[in-house]
Amino acid sequence: MSVETTPEGDLTSDVDELATELGEAITDLPAYQEFCEAKAAVEADEELQEEIREFEQLREEFMMARQTGDASNEDLRELQSAQQELHEKPKMSAYLQAQSEIELKLQELNEIISEPLEVDFGQKAGGCCED
Repeated sequence: MSVETTPEGDLTSDVDELATELGEAITDLPAYQEFCEAKAAVEADEELQEEIREFEQLREEFMMARQTGDASNEDLRELQSAQQELHEKPKMSAYLQAQSEIELKLQELNEIISEPLEVDFGQKAGGCCED
């Protein structure tokens, strides 16, 4: 028994293959490599991980207080200060910079892919019109 392919099936296969190749090419980008290295450095730093957990706990407490109406401006300033302090850590700063760079590159690629489609490839192309 032989399996016949249709031109549509071949085209779908070609598009799938191109998408795979694009994904693999993205992993070869210096910006992606720098992001992975910076992420690994943050994840491997136990002291920094503890600081991240403490910040996340503080943020969660603030969000809960905000929902109940108990959050003050001082609480917000404390949260912002803790975030700034965390972001100024060298490994965290490098990670955030690398994350920003890869996000910019991915947005650029999204725009290139979306241009001939007349839709934003990265957004949902649903049945409703966007205003």
